[in-house]
Amino acid sequence: MAYSSLEACLLDLEQNGHLIRITEQVDPHLEMAAIHLRVFEQGGPAILFENVKGTKFRAASNIFGTLERSQFIFRKTLPQVQQLIALKIDPTAAIKSPLKTLTALPAALNALPKKDPISKPVLYEEIQISDLPLIKHWTMDGGAFVTLPQVYTEDADAPGIGKSNLGMYRIQLDGNEYELNKEIGLHYQLHRGIGVHQTKANNKGLPLKVSCFIGGPPAHSVAAVMPLPEGMSEMNFAGVLAGKRFAYTYKDGFCISTDADFVITGEVFPGENKPEGPFGDHLGYYSLQHSFPVMKVHKVYAKKNAIWAFTVVGRPPQEDTSFGQLIHAITGDAVSNEIPGLKEVHAVDAAGVHPLLLAIGSERYTPYLVNKTPAEILTIANHILGTGQLSLAKFVWITAEENKKEKENKSDNKKENNSAAKLSTHNVPAFFQHMMERMDLKRDVHFYTKTTMDTLDYSGDGLNTGSKVVMAAYGDKKRNLATQVPNSIQTLNANAHMVMPGVIALNAGSVNIPAIQESLRGLGAELLEDAGVFMLVLTEDAVWMAAQLNNFLWAGFTRVNPSNDIHGIDAFVENKHWGCTGPLIFDATIKKHHAPPVLKDEVVEKRVDEILAKYKF
Repeated sequence: MAYSSLEACLLDLEQNGHLIRITEQVDPHLEMAAIHLRVFEQGGPAILFENVKGTKFRAASNIFGTLERSQFIFRKTLPQVQQLIALKIDPTAAIKSPLKTLTALPAALNALPKKDPISKPVLYEEIQISDLPLIKHWTMDGGAFVTLPQVYTEDADAPGIGKSNLGMYRIQLDGNEYELNKEIGLHYQLHRGIGVHQTKANNKGLPLKVSCFIGGPPAHSVAAVMPLPEGMSEMNFAGVLAGKRFAYTYKDGFCISTDADFVITGEVFPGENKPEGPFGDHLGYYSLQHSFPVMKVHKVYAKKNAIWAFTVVGRPPQEDTSFGQLIHAITGDAVSNEIPGLKEVHAVDAAGVHPLLLAIGSERYTPYLVNKTPAEILTIANHILGTGQLSLAKFVWITAEENKKEKENKSDNKKENNSAAKLSTHNVPAFFQHMMERMDLKRDVHFYTKTTMDTLDYSGDGLNTGSKVVMAAYGDKKRNLATQVPNSIQTLNANAHMVMPGVIALNAGSVNIPAIQESLRGLGAELLEDAGVFMLVLTEDAVWMAAQLNNFLWAGFTRVNPSNDIHGIDAFVENKHWGCTGPLIFDATIKKHHAPPVLKDEVVEKRVDEILAKYKF
């Protein structure tokens, strides 16, 4: 279905039972976000807020709240997009299947942006920032934010839409030191195209012209977050996914998406920054206040009956999880095809995406050796950490795809062969078990210290700084993992609880790491190899961590800075390589320098109960 506007999409969703209208007046201060969170948690529909306090504009959220709804929205165009991306990966497919390729040509034509005359709907009226729905999501947020922006910039060395960038970088509309209606905050992180554009503009001594589009066809929001193959622009992709060409024009030297509901234009001048944040972010913590570029507002435009599109992030999973699922459905093997030998990769959403990356690669370097050790997968891990946004990964757990034919010839290992053949990074418990059964902790833990980290990750020792670790495993099964807490761990009196096979949570209030290491000194090999204890995780509440796998994935990887917070029983350093003969110890406690977690407001939650009481979904 080719939607000409956001409203057309919402009407289609409503007609098919995928949308509710909230008619009561709702407050953009915490209340709207809380309603969104409640509906999302219950697997509910998209939401159209018809009466937003303090503004004449309506607002919509949870549009992409489930993968099923996203697939419904793009039901007509998704197969064509997948086909075009497959052709991008393997151009010879056009030769092998010419008739199939011809069916993709109409979709390919939609990839060409279309310049429109200037009298288009989004220029219907000129408004101010204060006229917009100023939605504050969490209690400690520094102000109101745009959370589904499409931020457009151009290359100062090659102006025009051809080499432009469209990204989703949060925008702070008010609060802090921003002069209302004249300034807004522009937050962007590492490995983002806008940074390249600002660098080029700065080198020329020019302000960076920025256009922020909100709303419009839903495909435009998806395009802003897509990790596209080299050479494919976001505007090309937006046209193909929307089923209609990306329409644009220029006004006062700024690019305008003529299908958007709102457009904010402005300039970022070299060296001009202001404090931005805090903001309750998708890791489930607040990203704290830091200096980021300030955008001088030029004009704000709105179409007639415009609808403000937004989302709410917090501890995963949230709506952005569905974004990730949709991206995977669209791209398939596109990411892994960019890295030789990489078979599969999964950024674990429950751990905040960038903190934990699982990968399956190949081992083809030394087929003549009997003893299987990680080799090619270490090269692949280095490639991962040097590739686009994959490079933001903090933990990379990587193993290799087994040689299935060889396994099948070993009748004694048929059961193991079946499990190996089905190994997937998306089955997180099975993947962890496979690795923990095989990893040699004396050899297979590789640290990268004093390096860059995701901007939103506060486990490190400064903004954008910290460490990474690659944990590799390849070869035959070495151990059976513990399914109950051994007596030697029970004697620590740390309220030990099994998180999953091989992983035990301990209460930090009862014991510290030096005490654990001293108490278990000399028992490392026995605990790891005989008892099957692979990891001890120190936490404030062992019962809570053991209650759900997602608690371990969230706290165990967002709160750990590898070089500082990974320890081991009977650890050693040999020729600058760290290893241990016993279990790993993860210090997953909250440290003083960590950002606080996002928490709901009880008063607002009661109000949400009242509003949603009459709605059934």
